Amino acid sequence: MILTIAEARSLVEAGMMAVDHTREEAQVIADHLIDCELRGLGYGGLSRALSVIERIRNTATPRRPISILQESPVSASLDGGDNVGYLVGRRCTEIAIDKARAFGVAVIGASKTWYTGMYSYYLERITAAGYAGMIAGSGVQKVAPHGGTEGRFGTNPIAFGFPSATTPVIWDIGTANLMLGEAALASRLGEPLPEGRAFAPDGRPTRDPDEALKGAFAVWGGHKGSGLAMVVQLLGMMTGQATSPGPQRDSGLFILVVNPQNFTSAEDFMQRVSEYSDSVRATRPLDPARPVRVPFERSIAERNKRLAAGTIEVADTVHAALARVAAGAPPGA
Repeated sequence: MILTIAEARSLVEAGMMAVDHTREEAQVIADHLIDCELRGLGYGGLSRALSVIERIRNTATPRRPISILQESPVSASLDGGDNVGYLVGRRCTEIAIDKARAFGVAVIGASKTWYTGMYSYYLERITAAGYAGMIAGSGVQKVAPHGGTEGRFGTNPIAFGFPSATTPVIWDIGTANLMLGEAALASRLGEPLPEGRAFAPDGRPTRDPDEALKGAFAVWGGHKGSGLAMVVQLLGMMTGQATSPGPQRDSGLFILVVNPQNFTSAEDFMQRVSEYSDSVRATRPLDPARPVRVPFERSIAERNKRLAAGTIEVADTVHAALARVAAGAPPGA
């Protein structure tokens, strides 16, 4: 199904309002999910909107307003109120930028949230303000440590962003070989997973997304990635996340924002980031047809391509289910 970007955005907003988000909240969520679609990450776009709706409809306790538990001039700890992480992450990012502007640095933590989304989305705003940032987040134990087949880590993304005189450098990765949204989308479409990405509940390697969702995902990067995943889990715990959070709840989010002007001229730093990025791109490639890229360039190229076309492609089953919700019916009606 080919949708205009405006049609896709309206569909997501209608779906979010169907589960009692305000129009403003629905717009915040839709902006994040549509940005995922524009960057070619369909599993984090309209398909994820369905997962958000299903989670809310399957949760008996109502969400609460996002609140600040404790605060200092350079830090804040937030209770996400069991709100979806797109709302909590936006609030944390806004607070972090304000504090970094006033005091040069900000450390923000949040818990009681879920689906915190694409961290480069927040870092793009942080770098646009002229600051460097790091974001890490953890959640339900779906990822097996290196050498194991049972979940002990979340998919645990970690991301860094640096402002530049040209394009910011933003590196955003998950520490799992498979992201939750990828498995959920494969399940909706009835498609197998790539080899070596997941384990069934009994520990067998599996390509069945439903078995993987009940079992565990493989960690990224062997023992080094496993160590990084554990560090991210501990950062999430420091922000108030439970030791063993339940499915799609009580995730932890950690944000660090630094004004480069604490150390050097901010303008000079951004110029040097730009020059250094150019030197990385100029590296002699292994394959002349595939020049060396800097992190975030692929995302920008994909987004620009779709913005120029004015459309995105969405799986028919995902579109139909979301349209039913927007019309007031359950996803599977």
